Parts: sequence; C-alpha cells; structure tokens
Amino acid sequence: MIHVKIANAFLSRHHSMSTASITTNSMLEGNIKQTLMNMTLPMVMGMLMLMTFGLVDTFFVSLLGTQELAAISFTFPVTFTVISLNIGLGIGISAVIGRLLGSNDHANARLVATAALMTVLCLVGLLSVIGFLTIDPIFILLGASPELLIHIHDYMSIWYIGAIFLALPMSGNSVLRASGDTKTPSMIMAAGGAINALLDPLLIFGYGPIEGMGIKGAAIATAIAWGVGLIWVLILLVKRNLMIPRLLLPREFLMNVKGIFTIGIPAAGANMLTPIAVGVVTAIVADFGDAAVAAWGVGGRLESIACIIMLALSMTLPPLISQNFGANKIDRVYSAYKTAIVFILCIQLVIFSLLYLVSDYIANVFTNDVSVASLIILFMTIVPLGYGAQGVVVLTNSAFNAIHKPMAALILNTLRLFIFFVPFCYLGSIWYGLMGLFVGAVLANTVMAALSFMWFRYQIKVLLQTQVSKN
Repeated sequence: MIHVKIANAFLSRHHSMSTASITTNSMLEGNIKQTLMNMTLPMVMGMLMLMTFGLVDTFFVSLLGTQELAAISFTFPVTFTVISLNIGLGIGISAVIGRLLGSNDHANARLVATAALMTVLCLVGLLSVIGFLTIDPIFILLGASPELLIHIHDYMSIWYIGAIFLALPMSGNSVLRASGDTKTPSMIMAAGGAINALLDPLLIFGYGPIEGMGIKGAAIATAIAWGVGLIWVLILLVKRNLMIPRLLLPREFLMNVKGIFTIGIPAAGANMLTPIAVGVVTAIVADFGDAAVAAWGVGGRLESIACIIMLALSMTLPPLISQNFGANKIDRVYSAYKTAIVFILCIQLVIFSLLYLVSDYIANVFTNDVSVASLIILFMTIVPLGYGAQGVVVLTNSAFNAIHKPMAALILNTLRLFIFFVPFCYLGSIWYGLMGLFVGAVLANTVMAALSFMWFRYQIKVLLQTQVSKN
C-alpha cells in the first residue's frame, strides 16, 4: 500500500506525476495477487458504505409501511438504469486512461479525463430530465398501482434532480482508480454512505424543528451525500493534475472523447440492460402481489451487499488489465483474470452459506409482515447460490472492456439477461411460482458463467498469437 500512501501525501503537479509512475510500476511489475488485494480491499470498504445508500433507505422506508417499501422497490430498476450509465462510462474512462498511463502518456490521460467528465455531465443531465418528465408512464408500465405511484413520485422527483451529484463523483473515482489509487475513491464512497445514514432518519421521520418528509426525505438525504462527494472528487482531480481545470474547446473535446464513447457507450448499454431485465422480472413478480414486490426489493438491496467484493473486483481488475494491455503484457492480463475468477467463486460460496444461516434474522429486521418475511427468506436461500457464477460473468465483462473489446461484453450481457435470465425466470414462475423464478435466476447465471470464461480464454489465445506473430 506504499504507492497509495504516496498518492495521498503529494498533491502538487510534480509529485502527482511521480505517484503515477510508482502506481504504474506496481501494476505492471508487482505480484498480481498482492496488487489486486491492495487495490480491492479499500474498494470493498468504500463500496460497502456506498451500497448502504439503498439498504439504509430501504430499512428506514420499511418503517413507514409495506406500501412505502413496495414503492421504493419499484424504483430500483429505474434508478439503477441511471447508475448503470455511469458505471458503463466509468468502465470506458478507466480502460482508456489506464491504457494511456500504461504506455506512459500522461498528458493525453488528463485531456481524456476532462472530456469524460464533460460527457457525463451532459448525458446524465439529459437522462434525468427525460426521467423526471416520464415518472408516471414508466412506473405504470412496470406495474405500480395508483396508490404506490404517489410515493414513487415523491421519491423519484428528488432523486432525478440529485442524479448529477452522483454521476460526476463516480466518473472522477474511475479516473483515480485508473491511476492505481483505490483508497481515495473508497474514502469518498464511505463518507457519502455515512452522511446518507445520518440524514435518513432525520429527514424521513423528522426531529425537533425539522419536519419528517417520509419517502421524499430519503431521496433528499441521498442527494446531499452525493453532493459532498462531488466537491471532494473534483478538488482532488485538480490538485493531482489528473484533469484540466477548465472546459475543453470543441475540437479538444471531440478528439479526446472518442475513446470514451468507443468503450463507454457499449459498456453503458451492457450495464443498462441489467435494470431493464430486472424491471421486466419485477413486473412478473408484481403479479404475485405487493408482498412479493417488497420481498424482491429487499432481496435486490441485500444482493448489492452480498456481491460487494465482486463489484469491487469489477472496478479494480480493469485498471490492472488495461495498464498491462497497454504495456503489451498479455500473460499478466490472463493471470489477473484467472486470479479474480477463482477468488470470486470461492468467496461467493462462503457468502451464500452465511446468508443461508442468517436468513430468518435478516428478514425479521426488514419487516414485521409474516408473508413478506417468508418470501425474503425464500429469496435468500436460493438466489445467492448463483452469485459466484454471476461474478464470473461480471468480471469477464470488465476484462473484455479493459482489453478494448466492448462489443464482446455487450453481447455477453445481452445473452445473460434476455436469452437466459428473463426467460428462465418467467418459465420458472409459470411452473413453480416465485421459487421457480428464483431458481431460474441461478440457472441462468451458471450457464452464462461457463460461456463467459471460455470466450475470454479464447480471446487471450488470439492476443498471444498476435503478439508472437509481431515478434
């Protein structure tokens, strides 16, 4: 972790460039297992706090009642669509900047980072305006009842306004990770999660002169937390000379945004397919009643925590692969990929076992409704079994993007979601109800894990053959 400490200690231009070379050396020459661990551990802690945004919101909103809990469960596919756009663009940012740093091109890396932030500002701003204007028709399409629409509108009208406060910190953190610094992004995410957790009960239920705002208060707390992260990350990027502190001229912007779009747009598309598929399955679940939707929503929030290590690896693996890809070290690319795959299969099996054992307790934490609790338990004893296989698919997607093969990642995600996940869940629900739907999700992930691993291994063989022919 020496390189991370140096990165945090020296913030001037000269020192930030020295830091970049130290982190690059670690990424290109250091022990792969140790480097991945050093990068991933801080990310796990930071993402754990970040993921508490949804989980803490869900917990406090659940205290308002089953309708409010069902309402916030309906918002997940839509909010995750916006978040997925940010994740996809972040993948493009990390891949392009990581490759530039791996080839020691720091000047262009700064230009690309600035162009990326400008792009995110425009795209997320536009998406938020469209989302704000279409709240009612979108959630009616998802199956929300008129009673739930009132609560959904209260939450989403604020959430869309604050979405830009989320987008820029996420993209800024991608720049920091591409440079090898995962500790600082984790601190920013942790601070945001803590602020949200502190403000949620205050704004939802009120205290003293502050009047409780119900579900709307949860959205306001989240927007404030994101705003703090926005200010923090922009200051750091400027001080470390990882971006240019001005708007780029049109010609500069167009020259440097091309790589982000080439990888980021397909990656964003791949990520945005996930909430679309989840939305379809949520509509299927809605046929089983509000209790089923509430349980499905809680399960989704718990999934984000249970898969925290997988998600952290999906953010730390690409910079390591990208820099080695830029340095033409294909053997290290494959070694990093295999290390991550083996680890995630083992750790997710352990996590499934733990969730199985404590499912009763967790269900009772989130609801006093017996029917909802029983469905949460059913979810936790089946769905997490497939998280390891899901991790293989997620990490393979990240690896494809890191070696600048975004279309392969897009195809993989499309196959997983619409050839396997949605059909398997639908057929399972018809034949065996909610239990069949949950089993269908596990089977879909398992099939795609095998296909994903074989495809990436083939791609590595192609790269190695190309490398040999050039030599």
